[in-house]
Amino acid sequence: MENPVAYAFQDGVATITMDDGKANAVSSAMQEALNAALEEALADKAVVVLGGRAGTFCAGFHLPTLMAGGPDAVKMLAGGFELARRILTFPRPVVIACSGHALAMGAFLLLSGDFSVGAAGAFKIGANEVAIGLSMPHAAVEICRARLAPAHFLRAMMTSEIYRPEEAVAAGFLDRVVPEAEVLSEARAVAARFTQLNMNAYRETKQRVRAPLLAALNGAMEADQAVFRQLCKVA
Repeated sequence: MENPVAYAFQDGVATITMDDGKANAVSSAMQEALNAALEEALADKAVVVLGGRAGTFCAGFHLPTLMAGGPDAVKMLAGGFELARRILTFPRPVVIACSGHALAMGAFLLLSGDFSVGAAGAFKIGANEVAIGLSMPHAAVEICRARLAPAHFLRAMMTSEIYRPEEAVAAGFLDRVVPEAEVLSEARAVAARFTQLNMNAYRETKQRVRAPLLAALNGAMEADQAVFRQLCKVA
């Protein structure tokens, strides 16, 4: 596979675009490419826009790897939430350009940004783990608990409710919905406004705001290690 992530930097904004030609699965290769792009953004001292291919932001983990089980699957699952934690703690603003579907791990990445712009249309946003017979990871629960409206948190976690973009705003998955053709430009406009923030004050405030979530998330990720090993049949 060619690099599934493209990086572009202009006027203080780094645009990171996922495109694996399919569902933008959070495979180990995608994780490696996203982490490398975030390193570039750090070096450029950039506000980040993270987006996907037309019609799909991210539809979750790479299912063939998950179904195969073993250490590679454990590494992929743990790495996905490590990536979410990195976005949650990124020292500059991260704007999500949700270009379409955002499901399972894709929804958790969506919730890890600081502001999200979604595409209007017949797109699905949510966490379908329970519907397909998987218990929700502890880390996913903590990310969603911190970001979703209380009533929607229960519905999204326990009954796998899937939202259309306009509904996802009230739930807390998205901050704004615009026509599909305007998602990237709107996200870049939001990011451009964020470049005017005092970044030292932003970074310190983000640390304080996110401290309760991160404390819970760190413990949740430790608990998930045993869950992932059992799920993937690793002794």
